[in-house]
Amino acid sequence: MAQNSNKSIPRDQFLTISVNLLHKAFLDNRRTEAKNVFRDLAGGRTVHLTNVVMEDKSQVRFDVALDHSEYRGKLNFGGFRASLGLLVAQLSDALRAGKDIKVFSAQNNPDNVVFGLSAATDDEGDINVMVLGADSNATRGTIELRLQYLDPAQFAEQAPAPATGTESLS
Repeated sequence: MAQNSNKSIPRDQFLTISVNLLHKAFLDNRRTEAKNVFRDLAGGRTVHLTNVVMEDKSQVRFDVALDHSEYRGKLNFGGFRASLGLLVAQLSDALRAGKDIKVFSAQNNPDNVVFGLSAATDDEGDINVMVLGADSNATRGTIELRLQYLDPAQFAEQAPAPATGTESLS
């Protein structure tokens, strides 16, 4: 997970910190302030959220970025907030239940991960799927939370193959 001076944050603690920071920045924050942060993200900028003081008194900088290249429809604050609200709720529920959340990492960079829970929302008939990823840079003491929309087609259920009439029921 996130590292600073070669120290690691346990996954559940890291996710708890991340979920709380995202909730505070976008769901608890005044709408005007949250919308301003969203505008920066939608414009391709990375936004500083806060510095977190760890148990060993070291500081870790948390930033957030948004990849909306796979978003279907016209991205606006309401749609973004709905996706994020659902993602935060699902991550929170999984953490409270003690569920093991799968983590996918980049092949050549284990510090670049995507968490295996997604939030699918319907925006006027367009299905959008958001996930949370993170990129930790131990040398800079920075963690970039990455909110990313994925192509929803990869989540569509495949229809079962039609029966050919040659299967046996034995």
